[in-house]
Formats: sequence, structure tokens, C-alpha cells
Amino acid sequence: MPRTIWSGAISFGLVTVPINVTSATESHSIQFHQVHLEDLSRVRVRKVCELEGREVTQAEIGKGYEYAKDQVIAITDEDLSNLPLPTAKAIEIAGFVPLESIDPIRIGEGYYLAPSGQVAAKPYKLLVQALGRSSKVAVARYAWSGRERLGLVRVRGEALVLHAMRWPDEVRDPSELLPPPVELTDEEIDGALALMDSMARDDLEGVDFQDTYTDALAEIIKAKREDRELPAAPEPAPRGELVDLMTALQESVRKSKAARGESTEPADVHELPKKKAAAKKQPAKKTAGRRPRSA
Repeated sequence: MPRTIWSGAISFGLVTVPINVTSATESHSIQFHQVHLEDLSRVRVRKVCELEGREVTQAEIGKGYEYAKDQVIAITDEDLSNLPLPTAKAIEIAGFVPLESIDPIRIGEGYYLAPSGQVAAKPYKLLVQALGRSSKVAVARYAWSGRERLGLVRVRGEALVLHAMRWPDEVRDPSELLPPPVELTDEEIDGALALMDSMARDDLEGVDFQDTYTDALAEIIKAKREDRELPAAPEPAPRGELVDLMTALQESVRKSKAARGESTEPADVHELPKKKAAAKKQPAKKTAGRRPRSA
């Protein structure tokens, strides 16, 4: 059972849903210790009081704010839990928006929101089903870890998930990173679309979406433990100088199809037909009008 990170409530208008927050993800990365290379003994970070010159225990350590040189006031956990904010003990839903209206760069870590007790069961399920039918996500405000945050609440299966969000001013403007202006032909764009089509997937399953870094690192550790030769690193695929963009696109399509066992016939990428010039209209020939017959 995941450890509860925070307990509070979701505030949805006048509806309150008591919840417990747990992490929605876990890391399987291999962790390292810092060691002294000469004898491989652990190198540890010790916390020392500058005034007394001695190491202090965790129970002796708290938070302090330095408002002037050598002028510090202590801030306790009780102070932080009693902030004069409506979001200090609740996740306040501010509105509902389509998910596609939120730039993914603003979406961060995910947390499961679990109903806290039987009293939360009905309002929790109500919010789950309402969000599911609306095809929207909730945007909320909450205060954790010494700051107020913006969050996104969505449905995953039958559970509510809270994603931390970055404030707009926390996202850097990418305009200074853009390349100089270039011209692309319709043929090059069609070639890129053909490559994307050859690499299209219905899911994220398979060897292409596995953590091969951790597997390779585990092999290195195992070889060192068994005092045997380390596995050789694979030779990188040769990469020639990019001369012709269309040739590179077509060759990429061919390789992608071959990897999936599809036909490797040249990609059906053709130059768009040129528009024919409109023919000049010839002046209509005048036909002699017939004289009406006399009665």
C-alpha cells in the first residue's frame, strides 16, 4: 500500500470529498551511493550546527527564515499547517476545461486521490462519473511543501488523479531557441508524413518502450559481482552526412517498414501536381439573328 503523502479534501462547489494523496508512480532506477574510490567506503553527509560545531540529529532540525543578516525566525510545521489560505487543507477546484487546452509542458508529477472513509465514497464516485461524462478535466489550487500550486484533476479508470501543474510564468519562452527561417517544399512535408505513418502505433507496448538503460546497468553490475568481462557496448548505427532531406525521409520509411515486416517498396511520395494555367476565354462568336417571318 503506497504511503499517504497528504490528507485533506477536494472542494467541488459545496461538495466536499475527504481524500488521501499517494504517489501514482514509482521509480525502478538503480540507485548509487557516494563512496571513497580508494577503499570504497561510504561517504556520508553530516549535518553540523555552525555555532556549536557539533553534529545534530534530525529531531533537532527545523525550518527558519532569515529576514536580515544573522536574523532568523523559526517556522514550525504547525505554522505551515495553519496558513490563512483556503487551499492549505483542501484541493479547491476552480474550473473545468478540455484537456487539449492545457499545454503538456505544464503538467508534472501524478498522484492518486483515494477516498478517505465511507463518507467520501458517494461524492468521490460522483466526481469521477461527472468528469468522465463531461470529457473535461478539473483545474484546482492547493498548498503543499511551502507553496501554493495549480493542479489538474482527471479520471484514470475509476480513480481520481491529481497532476501538479506549473504556473504560466514558470514555463520559459522557446522563441530564442528557434532555428533561422527556412523554406520547406510540399514534397518534403509529405515525406515526413509518410515516415510518421510508417511509425504509427496503437499502443506503447513492446521492446521499443522498455527501460533498456536499467537492464544494461544491471548487466554491468552483475558482471562486476561475478568478476567477469563486461558486456560490450553495441556499435552505433552509421550515420552519414545528411545531404538530401528527401532521400533521408524515404530511406527512413523503408527501414521502418522493414522493421515491422511490411513491404519495403519505395514510399508513395509524389510531387504535388502543378496547377494548370487557366485558358484564356475566347470572345464568343456573334451569330446573325434571324429576322421574324412576316405573317
